[in-house]
Amino acid sequence: MRILVTGAAGFIGYYTAERLIERGHEVIGFDNLSPYYDVTLKEARLRNLARHNAFHFIKADLGDRTAVEATFAEEKPTRVVHLAAQAGVRYSLDRPHDYIASNVTGFLHVLEGCRHHGVEHLVYASSSSVYGGNRALPYKVGDNVDHPLSLYGATKKSNELMAHAYAHLFGLPVTGLRFFTVYGPFGRPDMSLFIFTRKILAGEPIPVFNYGHHARDFTYIDDVVEGVVRTLDTVATPDPDWRPEDPDAATSSAPYRIYNIGNHSPIALLDFIAMIEKATGKKAKLDLLPAQPGDVEETYADIEALEHATGFAPSTPLDEGIKRFVAWYREYYKV
Repeated sequence: MRILVTGAAGFIGYYTAERLIERGHEVIGFDNLSPYYDVTLKEARLRNLARHNAFHFIKADLGDRTAVEATFAEEKPTRVVHLAAQAGVRYSLDRPHDYIASNVTGFLHVLEGCRHHGVEHLVYASSSSVYGGNRALPYKVGDNVDHPLSLYGATKKSNELMAHAYAHLFGLPVTGLRFFTVYGPFGRPDMSLFIFTRKILAGEPIPVFNYGHHARDFTYIDDVVEGVVRTLDTVATPDPDWRPEDPDAATSSAPYRIYNIGNHSPIALLDFIAMIEKATGKKAKLDLLPAQPGDVEETYADIEALEHATGFAPSTPLDEGIKRFVAWYREYYKV
């Protein structure tokens, strides 16, 4: 198949594109190389992908309607994996317009491209951030997610609603994936594992928000990519058991599905830091700080729907994933 992967220079997009190429697909990568974080890291990922004859890259912005329309018209992708987005919870406090332009308007352009060019299946990135103020743990895909705590989370919930409308109106099969704190080699520099590792190795104090009373469901990149590929293979169909008088938020009478992709095993932040200390062989200096606006105290994924649909459940132990990341970090940055 010809598969369009938006955000191909990003963390999840890079690994997803590699995996799809390994399976024998042709991949069209689409990315604007946003300077939100170190562009040289994105360029290094693209260099790795460019070694494959089955990959070619389009540098463009999702907010550019003409560029997105041209990509669909010229490339004619069979299926689409939409992973491009303006990421980050705290950044949305300072740059809200960037989130609407990329995550809402950009997603509309992708939906329109899929609608008008016969795309068989659209798989797109949602986020655990949609659960917001919901404190019923573990988070289930059928839970109410109407209380976002960040604009980022609100844009991801908007994506789910927009996708459902297109599934209902135009029969476009859509699957949304709520990712839970993805980590691993070549990861994002704005994420906690990257920040903590860099500062611990440099002997600098690390910022520990909410005085360390957070817990996160950390999910290793290989598990996330496996989930993406398996759901891409599992084209969304109408749920024959869906009832409008008792609606399940994760399915529909339209070809629409929502899945959590998480390790279903939350880890306390201080235990997480201890694992990084063990992997680096250095003790962390903690800068204990209050909670930040938009933060949630704990994330915990219920993955029953994912297992039922695909037979897959993330399983990489956190300590093993951290060891792999630290080994990559030392090699990549020569420290």
